[in-house]
Amino acid sequence: MKLSQARFMIAIAMSCLVAVASLTKAGNFGGGGNNVGGVSIDPTGVVRTATVEENQQLLNLLRNVVTAPAGDLAAATDLRLVSLSGLQDAIIEVRKTGARLPSEIRYLAGLTGVDYVLVDKENNDLILAGPAEPWTLSETGSVVGTETGAAILQLEDLVVALRNVENSRAQGISCSIEPTAEGRQRLNAFLGRMKLRPGQNPSALEAGMKQAFGPQMIKLNGIPATSRYAAILVAADYQMKRLAMAIEDSPVKGLPSYLQLARNTSHAGSMNPRWWMECEYDSLTRNEQGTVWKLTGQGIRTMTEQDAIAADGTATSAGKSDKLAEKWATSMTERFEQLAKEMPVFGDLQNLMDLTVASTLIVQEQLENRSGLELVVLRDQEMLEMPTLDSPQTIAPECSFIKGRSGWVVTASGGVSINAFQIVHDQQVDTSLTNQIASSRATTWWWNK
Repeated sequence: MKLSQARFMIAIAMSCLVAVASLTKAGNFGGGGNNVGGVSIDPTGVVRTATVEENQQLLNLLRNVVTAPAGDLAAATDLRLVSLSGLQDAIIEVRKTGARLPSEIRYLAGLTGVDYVLVDKENNDLILAGPAEPWTLSETGSVVGTETGAAILQLEDLVVALRNVENSRAQGISCSIEPTAEGRQRLNAFLGRMKLRPGQNPSALEAGMKQAFGPQMIKLNGIPATSRYAAILVAADYQMKRLAMAIEDSPVKGLPSYLQLARNTSHAGSMNPRWWMECEYDSLTRNEQGTVWKLTGQGIRTMTEQDAIAADGTATSAGKSDKLAEKWATSMTERFEQLAKEMPVFGDLQNLMDLTVASTLIVQEQLENRSGLELVVLRDQEMLEMPTLDSPQTIAPECSFIKGRSGWVVTASGGVSINAFQIVHDQQVDTSLTNQIASSRATTWWWNK
């Protein structure tokens, strides 16, 4: 299909984007906030936990537009293949009618991960393949599988990942939540004035400490701050912080909070732990012909190191980690798959990792040229406009504090880092991979192996 023809067909039914936008903006209640993974972003960019009422309102709205899967989509499978050529054609056909993009398109036929990226030269196609299952809504409005509770891949995230490969080339994709130097200074001054009396509970100072500390700043790189992709990064980072600091109870056995691990140990007031989640797979392998790639591993590792806090409140890496903070990071990594099913925002983050690696692979290996498929529909903003959310800017000083033997530990920093280029660079050849994975091609844009 020529580019001009594709533009024309999509322009005919551009109005169906309103449906996708309504899904993403469904958390706009009472002045407007966006709700992603149980986390709300208000119009001023303040991030907080969504209330029970907000989650329920979101669910009520989504139930009207998220249709249940039918036919073969209503059954789980270990391997479902999604044709990107067929997906683009399906989007164009829907746009001709002016209808809403159906759930099977928005949720990429129920994929819960990307295990394979395939080049089908014979059919001028690129194929994403992985496990899939029927979808439903979680209690926080996340779209999850009915069999395992795993988060479902979403078209919106694929589009953002693909369009921003070049934007992320220099520094990768990242999110960080950082206290301000001024806030640290105010906190130190407050603690200098306030002394705990013998037997006094340290929590008595918490309200004053939060007020002195002030809001934490959110920094995003590599992707649009108004995208669902960005909201997931922030929400996952925010929820990780809440788990570590015992603000949120862990839903997973064997994952206590960092507070529980560190409560009776000695802490230096000038050294604070930080945690972040980064993209890490067991391997990315390909066949000798460069037509089949396989992605193995859970895709996420939780890391930690110490921040050294100077007198002016600035923080620098100390180049070492706290043993208990490291123990907590290891526990989260080991239990991440289970955690992702209990708190779907972490599953959404895994899916972002998969889609970003797949998109980077397509660009780096020039798979559009190899396959003869131009991803014009997915790439072009005019042809497929993505909805926008309120940009996350700050987090209220909702952090926990540990009173150690030699000072207070304030754990507020965190982040997410996705360096998909490194994953693609480190790929290895696996001679056992064959094109047989895609041999069962069907007439629809998705099919089961």
